[in-house]
Amino acid sequence: MFNMVLVSPEIPPNTGNVGRSILATGGKLHLVRPLGFSLDDRNLRRAGLDYWEDIDVTVWESLTDIIAQVPAEQLHFFSTRGKYRYDQHNYRPGDWFILGSESRGLDPDLLARHEERTFHIPMSNLSVRSLNLSSSAAVILYEALRQNGFGGRGGAA
Repeated sequence: MFNMVLVSPEIPPNTGNVGRSILATGGKLHLVRPLGFSLDDRNLRRAGLDYWEDIDVTVWESLTDIIAQVPAEQLHFFSTRGKYRYDQHNYRPGDWFILGSESRGLDPDLLARHEERTFHIPMSNLSVRSLNLSSSAAVILYEALRQNGFGGRGGAA
């Protein structure tokens, strides 16, 4: 239903956790090189449990390749420096959620070029630099799913 893009992820368990969330919600995971680990990493597979082989994963050489192929209105960039709150935008099936690496986030120049499509998750304790990558991905993904009726798979309350 949605595309989650991790740009240069560094920590295997974070990527494994995101992959598991994507699989559970019917989405696709996109990883942009360079990766801080091998896709055969034991910790990556451990975080994804025995689901890793079932996750729809595409590895890209650059974020530029994605931006060139995806309509601009489907691209959403997430950063602590994002202009808008993540929950004040209407997401549609097929949208692409782009998150940066754990230590660097997304490039400030990229965010400036796409300012009107940048979003942040509010935090009350500003001494914390950011949320965990996999936590942020889950928050964003489930807000988009909520807005879209959980793809008709809402289940019991």
